[in-house]
Amino acid sequence: MVYEANVKQAAAEKQLKEAQGKIDVLQAEVTALKTLVLTSTPSSPNRQLHPQLQPSGSRGACKHVGGHVRNKSASGAFPALPGQPEPSSACIPLAAKEDREMDSVLYEEFLLWKENPGVERSSTFLSRIHTEDIGPCLSFTKSELSQLVQSAVENNSLTIEPVAMSAVPMVKASAVECGGPNGFRAGIETKCALSGMSRLCRHRIKLGDNGSYYYISPSSRARITAVCNFFTYIRYIQQGLVRHDAEQMFWEVMRLRREMTVAKLGFYLTDLG
Repeated sequence: MVYEANVKQAAAEKQLKEAQGKIDVLQAEVTALKTLVLTSTPSSPNRQLHPQLQPSGSRGACKHVGGHVRNKSASGAFPALPGQPEPSSACIPLAAKEDREMDSVLYEEFLLWKENPGVERSSTFLSRIHTEDIGPCLSFTKSELSQLVQSAVENNSLTIEPVAMSAVPMVKASAVECGGPNGFRAGIETKCALSGMSRLCRHRIKLGDNGSYYYISPSSRARITAVCNFFTYIRYIQQGLVRHDAEQMFWEVMRLRREMTVAKLGFYLTDLG
């Protein structure tokens, strides 16, 4: 109890310091903006704030694609924070909004599959996703176990469960083979059953009715979960539980495909609680 309280206190103190740092940054930016705006009047305009008043040869600092010109006054508007390098005259990228455009080939394949939805690979739609997303996402160093995991995911017979943190650790001879002990234990650094790398394994998987448990790393869990989420949504469509139109379904499928790709590349979210 005392240890947990100390850990929570340390985490709270760290968050407080980070918040105070962010407040200092915002205050510095507000001060700089006030200085920049308030010093511009009709009788004495701020030439940095009004680039059209500058000589033609000194208006632009750099160009972006498409010929857009950025005023280099932006780079000097905010003072550098202590311990940070001086801001360069490089262009500050504009905030971008994610946009999307439907691929007509993929959408046509999806519509053909939707006429008679299923989880089999016989359709061009699911065959492509197996080849481009599911197979690579579930391709681990331990190839034999990877194939068993993929079959269990497709058959909806795989179980992922967190390791009990309060259980007494149990070490058995089969620990290395299964990527961790068969006993129910707290997550410690051990070999992931799929990647073979030593990681802090907080989850374990079970394939069907097989009594063996396999300890997996956070990255391996994220990859398996991404594929499971895809199959769950596909089954919902098959069972008629999704009430969206075809285009909304298609984009949700594309989002789930992107999740598999991102997980395959090693990115995953961590629970900070």
